[in-house]
Amino acid sequence: MSYRVVIVLGVAGRERLGVVQAYRFALDLTPRQERAVLAHAGAARVAHNWALARVKAVMDQRAVERTYGTPDEQLTPTIGWSLPALRRAWNAAKADVAPWWTECSKEAFNTGLDALARGLKNWSDSRTGKRAGHPVGFPRFKSRRRSTPSVRFTTGAIRVEPDRRHVVLPRLGRLKLHESARKLARRLEAGTARIVSATVRRDGGRWYVAFCVDVDRAARTPNQPEVVVGVDLGVKHLAVLSTGEVEPNPRHLHTAARRMRRLARRASRRVGPDRRTGRRGSRRWERASVRLGRAHARVAHLRRDGLHKLTTRLAREYGTVVVEDLNVAGMLANRRLARHIADAGFAELRRQLAYKTSWGGGRLVVADRWYPSSKTCSGCGTVKTKLALSERTYTCTTCGLVLDRDVNAARNLAALAVTVAGSGPETRNGRGADRKTPLAGLVAVKRQPGTAKAGNTGTVPPQGRTSNHELTHAS
Repeated sequence: MSYRVVIVLGVAGRERLGVVQAYRFALDLTPRQERAVLAHAGAARVAHNWALARVKAVMDQRAVERTYGTPDEQLTPTIGWSLPALRRAWNAAKADVAPWWTECSKEAFNTGLDALARGLKNWSDSRTGKRAGHPVGFPRFKSRRRSTPSVRFTTGAIRVEPDRRHVVLPRLGRLKLHESARKLARRLEAGTARIVSATVRRDGGRWYVAFCVDVDRAARTPNQPEVVVGVDLGVKHLAVLSTGEVEPNPRHLHTAARRMRRLARRASRRVGPDRRTGRRGSRRWERASVRLGRAHARVAHLRRDGLHKLTTRLAREYGTVVVEDLNVAGMLANRRLARHIADAGFAELRRQLAYKTSWGGGRLVVADRWYPSSKTCSGCGTVKTKLALSERTYTCTTCGLVLDRDVNAARNLAALAVTVAGSGPETRNGRGADRKTPLAGLVAVKRQPGTAKAGNTGTVPPQGRTSNHELTHAS
């Protein structure tokens, strides 16, 4: 029995590709501009908390009335929590709740109400089974000191200045960028992009503006459209390609761990806030916390930069990229490897490959998580019963192949791509399967250890091309 591949993501035969893309730039705000942005973020928080308290009061009242045996038709009427309903209620009460509402843009209040509407909808869909994944909790009130200040603008004057060093936002005016916005400005000038929204957010002690842009991208073709490459992700090496290329794991968190421990100890020795007594943290504690936050942000930025460079190179070079559907949540249960696995960013790497291969005219093949890529011999197809994690060299007892463990797994992933029908995109359901799971069991069948049948063996060329054979069920 041949092994089934789960999905293919890609785009083919299209002249232009309309996508929604984000452009993020760092800001250099003056103290006055920072106070204005914080005022808008505070207005969003006030609107969010007011609407949440209103919805929660009605829900609690109805719950109490049910305990008294009140019929459903006599309960307190429900209130809508969609964005239009929350906006109408806020407009009717904003003169009393926030007499200073004219000092901020209407988009600030809309930011908080929109976040609450989406949070309530996600909570409701999660309870009724309409939303997959982990259960979503009920929205909570936003704290001025613990929440991340953010405000989103969807209407008004939103543009990039001709000097490409400044942006203009409603009520905030002209803000200076820390870097040039030439990439976005070129698309805007060419008429291939349209700004949908702009979000100002503080992250790691620095302010950023992120533009959500509707981009009309030209169709592209990878440099080697016919070449298939398998990518085996790991901790020792971030990625090992079927061509034999090894991408080292930079381990940014491990490198910065010593400095972050020192900053954390310094912050713990300061007089921090106490929620029980209402004590505020000292200025020295605030400065120490800012330094620690910047250290964490630097690690995140370095990791994101490295993943973007790797995924961009893979999407532009190869026509088909094959990766595994790793159970990252289960892998994090290993307390000895959890920090290193989280530092690698496997999920982010796969997310970037998904849309970059689509933009570049290639395709992404995701193998099922039960596929034994490491235990299978890439030369003859034999599947080992057990393979310890400490065995870094794969030795086949059938054909005598001796190969690095990760390179062997990457070659098996590359060979798996030949089982995908066609070269265009294929659909997948909400659970990530290629079709509905039958009552008898899963779509994919795990291969059992043994020896491949005669005449059904093959090899994978080292140049990244795949052979014309399919991995078969070992007898």
